[in-house]
Amino acid sequence: MSDSEPPRPRKEFNRVTQFNDVRLDPYRWMRDDNWQEVLENPRILKEEIREHLEAENRYFAEYEKQFKDLEDNVAAEMRSRIIQNESTVPQRDGAWEYWREFRPGGNYAMQMRRNLTDGRTQTLFDGDKESVGSKFFNAPLFSHSPDHKMSAYGVDREGSEYFELRFRDNDTGLDLPEVIKHADPHVVWSKDSSMVYYCETDDNHRSTKVKCHTLGTDPEDDITVYEEPDMTFELSVDESQSGDYIFISSDESDTNEVRILRTDAPPGTVPTLIAPRQTGHRYYLDHHENDFYIRTNRDGATNFKLMKAPVSAPGQENWTDVVPYDPATTIAGVVALKDFLIREEYHNALPRVIVSDYHGHEYALKFPGQAYAANVLEGFEYDTDILRISYQTPAMPGKIYDVNLRTQAETLRREKILPSGHDPDDYLVERKNITARDGTDVPVTILRRKDTPTDGTAPLYLYGYGSYGATIDANFVNRSISLADRGVIYAIAHIRGGGEKGESWYLDGKMEKKQNTFNDFIDAAEGLTAQGYGRRGGIVIEGRSAGGLLMGAVLNQAPEGLFAGAVAGVPFVDVMNTMSDESLPLTPGEWTEWGNPITDEKAYKRMRSYSPYDNIDPHKKYPPILATGSLADFRVTYWEPAKWIARLRDEAQGGQFFLKTNMNGGHAGSAARFTRLDEDATLVAFALHRFEEAGYDLRLVGKHSPRPAAGFSPRPDLAP
Repeated sequence: MSDSEPPRPRKEFNRVTQFNDVRLDPYRWMRDDNWQEVLENPRILKEEIREHLEAENRYFAEYEKQFKDLEDNVAAEMRSRIIQNESTVPQRDGAWEYWREFRPGGNYAMQMRRNLTDGRTQTLFDGDKESVGSKFFNAPLFSHSPDHKMSAYGVDREGSEYFELRFRDNDTGLDLPEVIKHADPHVVWSKDSSMVYYCETDDNHRSTKVKCHTLGTDPEDDITVYEEPDMTFELSVDESQSGDYIFISSDESDTNEVRILRTDAPPGTVPTLIAPRQTGHRYYLDHHENDFYIRTNRDGATNFKLMKAPVSAPGQENWTDVVPYDPATTIAGVVALKDFLIREEYHNALPRVIVSDYHGHEYALKFPGQAYAANVLEGFEYDTDILRISYQTPAMPGKIYDVNLRTQAETLRREKILPSGHDPDDYLVERKNITARDGTDVPVTILRRKDTPTDGTAPLYLYGYGSYGATIDANFVNRSISLADRGVIYAIAHIRGGGEKGESWYLDGKMEKKQNTFNDFIDAAEGLTAQGYGRRGGIVIEGRSAGGLLMGAVLNQAPEGLFAGAVAGVPFVDVMNTMSDESLPLTPGEWTEWGNPITDEKAYKRMRSYSPYDNIDPHKKYPPILATGSLADFRVTYWEPAKWIARLRDEAQGGQFFLKTNMNGGHAGSAARFTRLDEDATLVAFALHRFEEAGYDLRLVGKHSPRPAAGFSPRPDLAP
C-alpha cells in the first residue's frame, strides 16, 4: 500500500452486549492485551499494532507535505516568541531563594538556588543533562527539604506518568541510593527533613496508598500511612502553608474526605479524619494558628463557602461560617498566611483575588480587561506580607508582580517581552455571551487582530473543553498568535461542564445534563457566525482529552457543513468500551463524572447516545479530522483515537481522516519545550491549511521578523 493511500486495518467481529443493546467493536484488536506493560515499556507493543500506527503516521506525513512549508514557518514564528533564557522569579525561603531557568536552546529547565547570606548560586538539577539518552523525559517537580539539605524529585522517561522518586544531596549533587518506583512526584517533607510522604501508584495507575519514606532506608520498608479501600477514589498529599500539617485527601469527582497529620508526627502515626465522606460533599483545608480554614460546598453551597474549625476539635459539628455562600461567586482556592487570608474567586466567569486580615477587613485586587487570567503564585513562606500575582491576557504574555498586603503597593517583578517584537496593542481581546438553545448565556473569549473584520469574511478557530469543572482561563497561548496574525479569529467557548461560572456550571454539563456541553459548543459556533465572527463552513474546531470527546460528539451531532476541519488531541472517544472496563486506569474514578454503564441502565443509554465511536453517522459528510495520540498515555489510551479514525474512515463520508501518534510521549505530548512547539505547529498548520481549502486568503500581517530578545526584563536588583 502506498503512503498516499489511507491505511485499511483489518476488522474483527466483536459484539458487546449490555442491557440488551448490541454494539460492534471491529477494531478491538488495536488494544494490546499487555497494555499495562506497554505503558511502562512501549517497545513491547505488538508488531501488528505498531505497524498500523506507523502506517497512519506515514499517511499523515504524506498529506502534511502539502503544507510543510507553512508548518515550518509557524514553528519558526513560535520559536521566535520563546525567551531563550526564560526563568521564574525567585521565591524566598528563609536564607535561600529558589527558581527555575532555561539555558538558551535548552529543552528542560534547571532548578536553581541562591544563598541570600553569601550570594552563592547553585544548580541543583540540570534537566538538559539529566535527559540525555531518553526519547522522552519529564521531571516536573523538585521539592527541597525544610533544612535545605536535600531535594526530592520524580522522573518519567516514557510518558506513562509512572514516576521514579529520587532524593538528592543539595550540596554534593549526588543522589541517595534508594529509588521509589511508581510514585507520584508530589511529596511532603516532615518538619525535621528526615522523611517524605508520597502516594504510591498501583498497577492500574491509581494512587491507592500514602506512604512514609525515611531517607537512607530501603523503600521496601516504607510505612503505609493510609490505604484507600474504594477503587473509585484516589489519594493525594499536600501541605499547609504554615508547614505544620500534611493533608491526605481521598477524592472522586464529586466527593472527598481529608485526613491530617502534623509534619512533626513520628513514623506510623495514624492520620486524623476531619469529616467522613458523604456523597456530593467536597471540602479542602488550610491551617492558620489555632484554626483550620475549610472551603466547602456543605449546606447547599454549590459554589463553595468558607468555614473554620478549631485545630483542637475540627469535626463538622464545630465548623462555623467565615465567608457565607454567594451563588454568584465561586471560591476556587484559599491561601492562609500568618496575617492575611487570600481567596481566589471567580465572579462573572472572571478570576479575582480577595485579601482579608482575619478580622473582617478585606479588599479585592483589581485586574483590567474584558478577559484575562490572574493567579496567586504561592510561595514557600508563611510569615510574609508579600503576595505574588501572575496576570496575562490572550494578547499580553504576562506580568508578575508582588503586592504588599499591608500597603496594597504593587511592585512589577517581571514583564514578559517577547523577542519576536510582539505588540499586545495590535490585538483585541473580547468577552461575548452567546445564547444557547435553552436560553443560557455561554461566555466566549475572543482574540483577534484589530484589523481583522467581523463581517463574516475572517475565519474562526473555536476551542472547547467542558468537563470535570475545569476552567479554561484566558491565558496567553503562543500558537494562537500565529493564527491571529493570519487574520484568524481565535475563540474559546466556556461551555457547561467546565467551571468558569462556578460549580453549578459544571453540574449543568455532567451526567444526565452532559448534552448541554455539546449543545453549548454548537450554539457558540452558530452564534458567533451570526455576529460576523467567521461563517458556516469556515470554522475549524479543537478540543483535547475530554475536549476530544466534545469534538467527536459535536461532529456527529452538528449540522452538516458547519465546520471546515477539526483537531482532536488525545481524544476520549471510545466512551462505552472504556467506561465499561473497570481494569483501565481511570475508569472507576470516572463513573461519578460520566455514569457507570456497567450497573446503571440509564447511564448506559445516556452515554451510548453520545459516544463518538458508537455514533458515527454514515449518511453525513464529515470535515477533515486530525486526531493525535500518544503510545504511553494512560489517561486516554492510544487505541481510542486509533480505533475512532479507522472507523470514521470505514463508515463516514467526507474527510480525510488522519491519526498522528507520538510513539515516545504521554498525555500532554512531549515535555521538551521546543519539541512541544513543533507538535503545536503541526496542529496550527493543519488548521490553516483547512482554512485555505475553505477559500480564505491567509496572508501574514504585522511585523514578525525576530529582533534581539529583551526576554523577561526584571529590575536589575531582582535578576537571578
